[in-house]
Amino acid sequence: MIRLRKKKPGFFEQVVEENTILPVDDRKKGLQFLISFFAEIRPQTRKQRKKPEEKLRHVLEQLRKEPLVLANLQNSLLSQLRNSHLTSAITESGIPLARGFWQELSNRLKHKLLPPLKSDTDFLYVINSVFFRKDDFVWVEAIPRQHWINFFEAIGFSFSPRDTGIKKELLHSLKILSFQVAQLGLERDVLNYIPEEERVHDTAYVRQNYKVHELESLLMDNASETEITAVSVQLKNLIEDCYRLIDYIRESHSEKGASLQQTYLLLILSNRLQRMQLITDVLDADNKFDTGRFVDLFRLLVRNEKRKNSIREFLSQGVGYLAYQIAEHKGTKGHKYITETRREFYKMIYSAMWGGFIISFTAIIKNLIGRLKLAPFPMGFLYSVNYSAGFILIEETKSTLATKQPAFTASAVASSLDTRKIEGEPDIEGLAATVAKVSRSQIASFFGNLVIVFPLTFLLAWLYDLAFGYKIAEGDAALQMLTDQHPWRSPALLYACFTGFFLFVSGIIAGYWQNKIQYGRIKDRLKNHPVLKVSMSAKRLDKLAQYVEKHFGALVGNLALGFFLGFSGVLGKIFGVPFDIRHITIASGNTSIGLYGTGIDNIPPLFLLAVFAGVLGIGFFNFLISFSLAFFMAVKSRGIHLSQYPRLFRTIGHYFFSHPREFFLPPKKVIDLVYKPLREE
Repeated sequence: MIRLRKKKPGFFEQVVEENTILPVDDRKKGLQFLISFFAEIRPQTRKQRKKPEEKLRHVLEQLRKEPLVLANLQNSLLSQLRNSHLTSAITESGIPLARGFWQELSNRLKHKLLPPLKSDTDFLYVINSVFFRKDDFVWVEAIPRQHWINFFEAIGFSFSPRDTGIKKELLHSLKILSFQVAQLGLERDVLNYIPEEERVHDTAYVRQNYKVHELESLLMDNASETEITAVSVQLKNLIEDCYRLIDYIRESHSEKGASLQQTYLLLILSNRLQRMQLITDVLDADNKFDTGRFVDLFRLLVRNEKRKNSIREFLSQGVGYLAYQIAEHKGTKGHKYITETRREFYKMIYSAMWGGFIISFTAIIKNLIGRLKLAPFPMGFLYSVNYSAGFILIEETKSTLATKQPAFTASAVASSLDTRKIEGEPDIEGLAATVAKVSRSQIASFFGNLVIVFPLTFLLAWLYDLAFGYKIAEGDAALQMLTDQHPWRSPALLYACFTGFFLFVSGIIAGYWQNKIQYGRIKDRLKNHPVLKVSMSAKRLDKLAQYVEKHFGALVGNLALGFFLGFSGVLGKIFGVPFDIRHITIASGNTSIGLYGTGIDNIPPLFLLAVFAGVLGIGFFNFLISFSLAFFMAVKSRGIHLSQYPRLFRTIGHYFFSHPREFFLPPKKVIDLVYKPLREE
């Protein structure tokens, strides 16, 4: 006979069979219970990883059925809280500890090579023992916040610290955080950027420290709940005031700029204030516990302990907000490229036509420079100066170049789902209407550029031939100019992608320098410069200072783009690699010159049609790469994760099918477009 192997009982069955309650003082057994319990929630199969909340729901059902398991879970949690040091978990985990950005980065590098020691009496030891896998933070964060809130509320995790040991640990943590907040609030990069009236007296950063000492005295003297609650409310209000000052500094970044050091200080200030809120919520004696805030800390602790030495995580967190500020400067400018009404739409076409007028001359001059017999470096330098001059002239005349738009409009689009300005989930639905506006604005600018560049460059090539008796390009050289735009007989579309990348980088450079100018208060420093004050009139100096503040970032961005485009082809030839640029307006100008040089009658119609398609393809990839890179950077800097992208693209797709006209033409009447999902997702 075949003996059937007896099925091993599961975790819950074992607990029920043993029929014992774990003692609160047995820390070792309590930890082992927690490890086994959370192993029941941890997804094991690929199917479970897709919906990790289902296992949590199943565990909750088991807890409701088996009070014995619930009692053991509560005792296990208490055993760890009572017998562990909570201070480092509350005051350190998830919060950069160094005074400066680069010092913290250096510390992480050292700890990545040689991790610091961790005592087994530290509560972080418990976190690392229960969530021992490197990727545990993934499924913890994948479970919706509300599910975790339901879980902790179901197990009765809404305690007040009657235990003296826990109370002392929490008070000690609160005092450490309070002193740190007061110190950081007095840093020059924070103090000098809060409202002037706040600097006269003690700021909220300092006053909260007085209230913490007052709360400590009441708690240690076992004062009445009414007194404790009253002081706790005052402390919470001061913490909110601290948050308001942080928001004030961040909101003024579009005017005053930001630095990496200031961004870093605001980041750790926010983190410490968040911990203070949680501790005060526990100590305030009102018997109301914000489980949601505790869940946020719980998820943060798990993530940080799994990613605490991650360089990428730190850079993403710290530099992300600075990227946001750079994107904000671009986004502010980007709004001028987004058309709302028909009048603005036609105004965009008119502005782009002037941009096409300037680029036509830039294309002619570029090809004339190419006829000079020069070494690669001076040739690249002249190309760069020509491009830069054209781009700067477009900027100064307030004309429009279609390919300069994406890097700026992407940030403006991302601001429509800004999680730093709208609490809770990003406003993905509000994004769709903005994308429609950007789409039609981009089409208007491309049309305006091309409708001028093609005929005007052809006319200029004819006038040059008429004036000097020979063509700018003819024969094989002219045919090569057409072939260079052909979509499959040349790497034109690949080069268009390179150009898109350079357009994106030039936008970043422009935003960075604009931020730098404003944060460094360059306008005021120029006005008070000892040499300039003597050598220039006050009116002229004021004009210069105003010009530098408003235009310097754009000038540097245009210069950078000009040199990127000018030297790319030269570098490709020097190193013998397929590396060059294709810019739609320059490509269309070159097509006109090549067409005139070859003669329309000498070009096969299908070849010519393919060349025109290639020019449009160049424009498409210029836009796609530049917009995508700028958009993903702006979106990431606003805290949108990769997992939210499918919903984002579905929303835009739904809006397109319900309002296709809005992507190509402006509405006849001005309406406020509000996206409504076609169906519930």
